[in-house]
Amino acid sequence: MRIAYLTQSYPPMISGAAIAAQQIAEAMAQRGHNVLVIAASDRENAYHTYKKNITILRLRSFNNPLRVGQRLIAYPLFDVIKALKRFKPDIIHAHEPLLMGYLALNYAKHARIPTSLTIHQLPWFVASYLPTQLKPIVEKPLWIYARILLKRYTSLIVPTQTIAKIVEEQTELRPHVISYGLDLQAFHPTISHDCRAAVRKKLNLSSEIPLLLHVGRLDTDKRVDKVIRAAVPAVRKTEAHFLIVGDGSQKNRLIRLCRELGIEKRVHFSGFIHPAKLPEIYQSASLFVTASEIETQGIVLLEASACGLPIVAFDVTCISEIVHDNKNGFLIKPGNIDAFSQAIIELLRAPSRSRFMGRQGHLIAKKHDVQITFSLHANLYQRMIKQTRLEYEKQKNVLLNW
Repeated sequence: MRIAYLTQSYPPMISGAAIAAQQIAEAMAQRGHNVLVIAASDRENAYHTYKKNITILRLRSFNNPLRVGQRLIAYPLFDVIKALKRFKPDIIHAHEPLLMGYLALNYAKHARIPTSLTIHQLPWFVASYLPTQLKPIVEKPLWIYARILLKRYTSLIVPTQTIAKIVEEQTELRPHVISYGLDLQAFHPTISHDCRAAVRKKLNLSSEIPLLLHVGRLDTDKRVDKVIRAAVPAVRKTEAHFLIVGDGSQKNRLIRLCRELGIEKRVHFSGFIHPAKLPEIYQSASLFVTASEIETQGIVLLEASACGLPIVAFDVTCISEIVHDNKNGFLIKPGNIDAFSQAIIELLRAPSRSRFMGRQGHLIAKKHDVQITFSLHANLYQRMIKQTRLEYEKQKNVLLNW
């Protein structure tokens, strides 16, 4: 197969969508398919790179004002269409529905090839940056537009059953459910005492203290301020410290919040850590916490589970598909900071139960082996290509017989 992937964000820019796009593109290339990736340049100016079976074309870009470390493509129409005409894909898989997705549909219509879209965000992502009273006003027209746009794709992909149900309710379209998947060779619970001590030392942390962990963007939609507030009783009543990994527009505000709450000496902001180094960070922690309410799957939840960490999270969207209440963590009613705090303290004070929950989480994560994800994508592509060609042949025969 000749597969083109169109996306805004792609590593070294880091986001859930970027990592998912890179994983599937590189996997298809490793399986012998010819792959073209078109994405925003991380350097501003356009450039391209080649690997075996894969070409990565990075187009001229500008800074994304809402996301630290992210860039957006500037005026891509001519370059995208030119690259697709040269590559002649059998199928296009888009990871962004508006600009890049529109160009995918535009080319595919004339080339008579199928298009797939992975839905990484729903309208609530945009609404999460708005005042509460404006959210329903903005979400409604976005869903109306989504109904029109999504019907033009040959297939839709979402990572969880919860999101599939929401999309179907709003658009009457049934997406394919394919987990983002996880490299279980990299993310696992096993770490030696010496390695754990070395990781803690690099972070200026004692190897003996309990460690809460949050990994993710420090932006408004991730609600890290709620996790910090929930952690206050835990760090005051136990010896625990709190490690916050990631960067974002809210970082300085969150540091000030810790100072205002009097816990700045027990909360540590590591900044961005490369994904290749994340497994040892998870393996060195005691439990994972998140307050995000806009996840479509939550890659960090999978990573934490695979590394044997119990999780405390709000019971919203698809999170219950990975965090099973009282099995591998606790699910808290959204907004209940006191209950969130009590769940953290309960896990910190019951290390044997925490370890048991961590083992249960590891079993849940094993169902999301990334190799399964790759095979499901490959099989879907082949079915789409075959079906599109059959339909084209039927239409051609009808015209010839008319």
